[in-house]
Amino acid sequence: MGDKILVVDDDPAFLRLLEKVLTGKGYEVLKANSGSEGLRFLFEEHPLLVLLDVVMPGLDGWQVCSRIRDISDVPIIMLTGMRMAEEDIVRGLDYGADDYVVKPVGNRELVARVRAALRRAALSASPDIKRAVTYSDGYLTVNIAQRKIMADSQRIRLTPREFRLFSLLLGNAGHILTHRQLLEKVWGWEYTDDVDYVRIYISHLRQKIEPDIALPRYIMTEPGVGYYFQRAEVIPGSGHL
Repeated sequence: MGDKILVVDDDPAFLRLLEKVLTGKGYEVLKANSGSEGLRFLFEEHPLLVLLDVVMPGLDGWQVCSRIRDISDVPIIMLTGMRMAEEDIVRGLDYGADDYVVKPVGNRELVARVRAALRRAALSASPDIKRAVTYSDGYLTVNIAQRKIMADSQRIRLTPREFRLFSLLLGNAGHILTHRQLLEKVWGWEYTDDVDYVRIYISHLRQKIEPDIALPRYIMTEPGVGYYFQRAEVIPGSGHL
């Protein structure tokens, strides 16, 4: 069998549909009809991707997503039966989700998003992200190879997607990366028109890293074009990594 994908949903018919579609593409599908069962499968089977329904009795999708993120960087695609408002998307990102799809979803779109998520997960371990990029200015200290980010002496926790976006910006410090470039590198070519994804993630990075999100020091906006990382002046006596 191919890569293991865990599907967590309390709708038996939808579970059977996803199993049929994904096994037809060569994936091994693990089916869980509750959040607690999904977490058990995660521990026992170590899937490479999780498709997670938002609305479930008991542990809902948000809670399960948060618990998964406490122990794993496995990609998570949230499944929702309604068009999510922006605040719901942001909530999902807060809990560590990587993407979301609205049910009912077309088979081709679902498979494309699954492939994109698995490809991004593989890329996150590639040399362009794991290379020895370091930075320190006395407030912000970063070691990409060690996945270590400190802001104001506090360890910063980034989701896998946030980390990849930040690594890309830092690795190209001083150079403007367009919305399209960021989407292609971090999300995949399927998402090159989803500019809101970049905007939301940039906002989250600023909330976690910037001393003052109203006056960004590091993650700068080039209006109508994209974003870039700006190196700050080194605080005397701080040194470098």
